[in-house]
Amino acid sequence: MRLLHTSDWHLGRSFHRVGLLDAQAAFLDHLVATVHEHEVDAVLVAGDVYDRAVPPLPAVGLFDTALHRLAEAGVPTVMISGNHDSARRLGVGAGLIGRAGIHLRTDPAGIGTPVVLTDAHGDVAVYGLPYLEPALVREQLGAAKAGHEAVLAAAMDRVRADLAARPPGTRSVVLAHAFVAGGAASDSERDITVGGVAAVPTGVFDGVDYVALGHLHGSQTLTPRVRYSGSPLAYSFSETDHRKTMWLIDLGPNDGPDAPDGAVTRALIGAERLDCPVPRPLARIRGHLDDLLADPALAPHEDSWVEATLTDPVRPAEPMARLAERFPHTLHLVFDPERTEDTPGASYASRLRDRTDQQIAEDFVAHVRGGASLDGAERAVLYGAFDDVRVDTAEREGDR
Repeated sequence: MRLLHTSDWHLGRSFHRVGLLDAQAAFLDHLVATVHEHEVDAVLVAGDVYDRAVPPLPAVGLFDTALHRLAEAGVPTVMISGNHDSARRLGVGAGLIGRAGIHLRTDPAGIGTPVVLTDAHGDVAVYGLPYLEPALVREQLGAAKAGHEAVLAAAMDRVRADLAARPPGTRSVVLAHAFVAGGAASDSERDITVGGVAAVPTGVFDGVDYVALGHLHGSQTLTPRVRYSGSPLAYSFSETDHRKTMWLIDLGPNDGPDAPDGAVTRALIGAERLDCPVPRPLARIRGHLDDLLADPALAPHEDSWVEATLTDPVRPAEPMARLAERFPHTLHLVFDPERTEDTPGASYASRLRDRTDQQIAEDFVAHVRGGASLDGAERAVLYGAFDDVRVDTAEREGDR
């Protein structure tokens, strides 16, 4: 069985105020063409279909058109809600839409009920695990404790219990939207951890033939059976070096376990990366403004979306206008002046770069009380406050 794994469409998102709807439409055209060209048997969409809980109407229209085209192609599609989606909104009409072969999995209650596909080698059970906010689903799933690892482990227990009751040789696929250990993040993902809480280990997904992950925007192979497809488009300059692709996955027959406990099977026989259309390349350039405007080596970036970091000791006059004369698609300007011993310390923004919200808050508390660090109990209170805010945000977005 041939599966096409994609995720993180983020329909309705812009790139530094540049609308991407046309580029997203071009990607969906490419996806449908790929389905036909490679004779795909099923499409897997691992969450973050939309960029926000209440997407703009043009994005909804684009999504609707894509579903109609996939349904007309007769190709089953399984998709889950991600942390950017409103699970309730995305799941409206799921029962009716499922009759057309478009299977929306947005309700945690349905985790143990797969979409069953069939080929010459038998059944493939496809389980959809929507984004699971620990505080909202812990009791429902009977998780041993709070946290992403615990709720995903409880969800996978349901998957394995259902799979164990199916005929021998049934192959299994899981879609999940999570931050899994070993994955590399970028600047365009919304943080789903609190205070740098450890990512979910890949071992949580043991016992299935393929895990189609969403959330991280770079295409990544964590193990041969656990992969991120990444987003089809770049949504931040941190993705400048990304190769945007989808995974074409081939499942052969399940010949039985490789290990005594049956944790690993031999169904996966192929994984190929298929490139997505690039609306415009990205470039990060750095240096003195006059040098950037004169350097012939930068000629290939003149038609790129550009992030320019200026290192002039003194801020130049009209830097954006001057850059735009050579690089008309400059979208982001950063100042990082070269420093000498007499130059003041780094800017506030640069000191905060790559620090979590909790780390910033802890530093602030220590600063206002004269440098005294937080003790364990105080850190726990702060951690709880950030957790409450995140859960409240998730609940409000789900109700909208």
